[in-house]
Amino acid sequence: MTTGTPPPTAPRRSRARTFVPLAIAAWAVLEIWLLTLVADVAGGFTVLLLLIGGVVLGSAVMKAAGRRAFRNLTETLQRMPGRPGEAAAPSTAPSGSEGNGFLMLGGLLLIIPGMISDVAGLLLLVPPVRATLGRYAERSLDRRMRTGAPGSLSDAFQQARIHRPDGKVVQGEVIRDTETQPGPRPDSSPRPPLTP
Repeated sequence: MTTGTPPPTAPRRSRARTFVPLAIAAWAVLEIWLLTLVADVAGGFTVLLLLIGGVVLGSAVMKAAGRRAFRNLTETLQRMPGRPGEAAAPSTAPSGSEGNGFLMLGGLLLIIPGMISDVAGLLLLVPPVRATLGRYAERSLDRRMRTGAPGSLSDAFQQARIHRPDGKVVQGEVIRDTETQPGPRPDSSPRPPLTP
């Protein structure tokens, strides 16, 4: 018996869910092939030294980037107003705070065994490459945030913002008092002073 309505269709699988596993598998096969190629040319001991060197260098890079990020966070928190008698310091980012994420990614890529990941990790250690990738990522994220569809993650971030008159954006929420009766609130009555 037919009802005239089309049968339900399964949701379409996104391109990322289809191609990302294939890309990871192709990358792993290519890494293994390059390692065997280098082992044939230079020897297995050389490949082992390259892999150990990548792990050591990547660990050192990640440790340095983590320390720098922690130092930048500490400096930022020390400049925040809020202590009695302290004026607000100008809100400038600490020097060298750009590219910390890409520096950590470079260290992680160096730790992952393989020649392609090591080359990509070494490229991320070069400051102009990090700066270029940072600008590209910022523009891409800004574009996605502006064109966010209703109900998307970017829409949720946009709704959670409160704009101040000076143009700065402050995260928070608005709580409205729905009480319509004028007069003092029950919890705002004066209290007698405490005597020791």
